[in-house]
Amino acid sequence: MTQTLFNEYNKPSAGERKAMTDFLHAHLEEFRDSKEDIDCAMAYILREIPSPGGFILRLTEDQAIVCVVMIAKTGMKGFVPENLVVYLATHREYRGRGIGRKMMQLAMDAAEGNLALHVEPHNPARKLYEDLGFTNKYLEMRCIRREN
Repeated sequence: MTQTLFNEYNKPSAGERKAMTDFLHAHLEEFRDSKEDIDCAMAYILREIPSPGGFILRLTEDQAIVCVVMIAKTGMKGFVPENLVVYLATHREYRGRGIGRKMMQLAMDAAEGNLALHVEPHNPARKLYEDLGFTNKYLEMRCIRREN
């Protein structure tokens, strides 16, 4: 298996980016965001829009994507962790082998500062995050404004 780190200095090609977007959209399953939102997160992480940046870790086997982790820098410290785990997805055929755990640990090691993430209470990945040391500090609430 081959691991690749993408950031503002090592950007994925257009084909690699589309493949990662399609992969995340497919393998996040019921917890997925739209492809547009996933691509926007990539633009933020790769600093194609004004942002503090971040990085993407991709694991492949024989050119096929096995796992993707996306970490965004928040530009904050203390009151908000320095990094946000935006996405972690493992190909459904590779689940249960510890790949997501290893990739998440690599991402945690590569990130400078603390990390936060959002996870649905019924998401099976919640146990993985708790095992890696994440705790539930807050209840997230959102106000989604409708466009006129």
